[in-house]
Amino acid sequence: MEADEKLNKYERYKMRKCPYDFFPEIRSLDFENISDADRYYLQDFGIFNADFLEGEFTIRIRVPGGRLTARQFQSIADIVAEHDLHIILTARAGMQIHGLYGDNVLEVFDQINALEITTWQSFGDNVRNIVTDIYDGVGEHCEIEAYPIIMQMQEKILKNPRYVGMLPRRISVGVSGNRANVVSLFANDLYFALAEKEGTLGFNVYMGGKNSEIAKDANIFLLKEEVPDFFAAFVETFFIHGLRKSRWKSRLFHLLEQIGMEQFKEYVQEEYAKPFEPAGKLLLQKEKFTQSQKLKDGTYAFCYQTDFARLDVKEITEIAKYATQHDAQIRFGIDQNIYLLGLKEKTLPLNSPKESATIVACAGSEYCPFSYWSIKNETVYLPLDKINEHRLQVGFSGCAKGCGRHQHSDIGLIGLRTNNFGAAEGGARIFLGAEHSGGHSVGRMIFSMVPLEHLHSLLTLIIQMYEQSGYKDFEEYAGGVLNTYSEDFIALWLLANTQTGRAVDLKANSKIAAANEEERFKYEKDLLHENFAGVDFLELIEDNFKSVVSTVSKKLWTIEE
Repeated sequence: MEADEKLNKYERYKMRKCPYDFFPEIRSLDFENISDADRYYLQDFGIFNADFLEGEFTIRIRVPGGRLTARQFQSIADIVAEHDLHIILTARAGMQIHGLYGDNVLEVFDQINALEITTWQSFGDNVRNIVTDIYDGVGEHCEIEAYPIIMQMQEKILKNPRYVGMLPRRISVGVSGNRANVVSLFANDLYFALAEKEGTLGFNVYMGGKNSEIAKDANIFLLKEEVPDFFAAFVETFFIHGLRKSRWKSRLFHLLEQIGMEQFKEYVQEEYAKPFEPAGKLLLQKEKFTQSQKLKDGTYAFCYQTDFARLDVKEITEIAKYATQHDAQIRFGIDQNIYLLGLKEKTLPLNSPKESATIVACAGSEYCPFSYWSIKNETVYLPLDKINEHRLQVGFSGCAKGCGRHQHSDIGLIGLRTNNFGAAEGGARIFLGAEHSGGHSVGRMIFSMVPLEHLHSLLTLIIQMYEQSGYKDFEEYAGGVLNTYSEDFIALWLLANTQTGRAVDLKANSKIAAANEEERFKYEKDLLHENFAGVDFLELIEDNFKSVVSTVSKKLWTIEE
């Protein structure tokens, strides 16, 4: 490890005291007056607090593979009710409990960890909750059950003194033995995806994903029994070779960017101690969300759509009671919904408050100090009926950290504050063009800011253009149309439609797709003149579209004081 003074603040904390050794001290902490170092160490055991939260704490619960029992679910509801707390589901198929304070945080911590589940390593510089497909092991498209593999992987790192809080940065891991991909796992640092080689099923390995990047093919094929040892070698390699100077450049992505995939693989192989097999054929097909799904054994799974991840005690009690009475399994999805598996009927006699199961939203300012907006309330600005009709995947994040996976969605949004549009109090950054299901590309930023008051109409226009295109899947529309044009041109095209009150759709254009930058600009400029002749802002276009996008958006969207 590098010299102390060259490391970031959190690495210096690790050098002074191993987080595992800190754990016994939490019993003697004054939770009304904790230090920055205390806050840092507490994250490794699932307890989160920031110095500007005025004494409020959060506890995150680790739910490997999204599986827990009805008894555990009900017990958590009882704890929440006893202490008058709030609960939400996370985008990693876990749970967060909010509203804790110094006088009850340890009591709740003990109650939760007594339920044969754990809060350890759910925050901080750890391997976070390991996720998989919601129909793992039981779905009609499932070939390899991932859950036993996940539990073997977790056993290697959970409460391991070498790794508890000691990694350079967090590691997110996904494993799926399912051919059908409803929610993409390519945003993970490490992803094991179902593959086939020479007639044998196993996994291809992908590395370096994060909320703003797609995991890259590592050209490695593993049998299912090889995954846990490879995972252990991977974690040890990242522990040894990971970057620890800049906190903002310490993810696996940054290490791969610096040393390259092949060098990192060489390091992993030294720990793995056996040669790698080249990748096999990826077995991955996109499937759209359906609320009910038939399983291999002829029973059904049903999705209970949460209120954008929020749950109350009554809901949990009803779900737990129904699961117990009907011998059903409970699973959490990374889409922040609850699934009941093993049902005799296709429907579920429980009322769900959510209008769309395909929107993933971050915790929002109500629960997260880094979020600019109460994202779960700002969804009123979305055309929920159209999103639901087309099963469009929407990711809504409250800040650039991207917990809503906005760049791994059909339509991505970041809620932000703005003073660029007069009296408009807030807005959203818009991303389009992600080809996320197959791990091809993340979304591109089309608008840096759209006032919330205009978000509904703009998204409705985007969806209307998609409907007119003839494509039946938004990712195919993104790849066939949107991604052949420049971001600024798409923005100006949308603004031209907005100003004229039209909905002129874009067409696939082979000339533009094959053009260089200079030729593309000319073709795109000609398209605007052909379709929007007489629109006043066209005369402002000189050698780029960017400044015109800024001018026109302010003209159309500025709200008077």
